This record gives sequence, structure tokens and C-alpha cells, in this order.
Amino acid sequence: MTSSTPTPSKSSDVERVTVYQETSQQAPGDQPLIHPLSAALLIAIDSLWTMADWAAFAWLFTIPLSFLAVFIPTYLIQRHMKKDPAGKSAAVAAFLATLAAIPTPITGTLVGTFVLAVAGLRSLGLKK
Repeated sequence: MTSSTPTPSKSSDVERVTVYQETSQQAPGDQPLIHPLSAALLIAIDSLWTMADWAAFAWLFTIPLSFLAVFIPTYLIQRHMKKDPAGKSAAVAAFLATLAAIPTPITGTLVGTFVLAVAGLRSLGLKK
């Protein structure tokens, strides 16, 4: 008995792999500058200012702690997950950490939400 099921050709398998590789890799210019996880971290830490906003006497501790709480994880995320060079990772981490250290929850939350929106749109393939 012979089987009536057609066997896939080698060329169709190669085409599928090639198409998958082309769609799964983004060009460096298409990748967002800031990893979405870094932006989410900024929003989370920045939202903590709603509690400390009224306690100006505690700013001596909360400003440096907010800075460090965003800088260290953001640097590691950018460096190891996004594979950015050390200088670029430090620059992005310093920028986001400075936004988080501003004693109001508005600045970092707005910027973080914008970064998440842009990163989310790019991951969906929506471009101008």
C-alpha cells in the first residue's frame, strides 16, 4: 500500500524558516530605545511618590532611594535583556532614575507611559 499523504518538500521548510526569521528580528532602528520593562519599573517606582509627596522632610532619603531603585534594575535590564553597551545602558538608567527621583509622581509616570505605548505599538508592528 502506498500512502496518499503528500510529503513536504525541503524548499517549503526553508521558506518557512526564512519568513519566521525575517518577521522575528527587528532592525536596530526599529527597536525602542528603552526596554518596556524599564519603563514599567519607572512607573511603579514613580507612583510611590504619591505617598512621600507630602513628607518633604523624608525627601533626604526618598530621592536617593528612588534614584537607585530605578537606576540599578534599569541598567541591568538594558545591559542584559536589551543587550545595550554599558555606556548606553548607564545613560538610559540615569535618565529614567532622574525622572523617578523628581519628587512628584507625574513626570516619570507620563514618560514611562509614553515609552510603554511606543514600545507596545512597535511590538505590534504598527509604524508610521
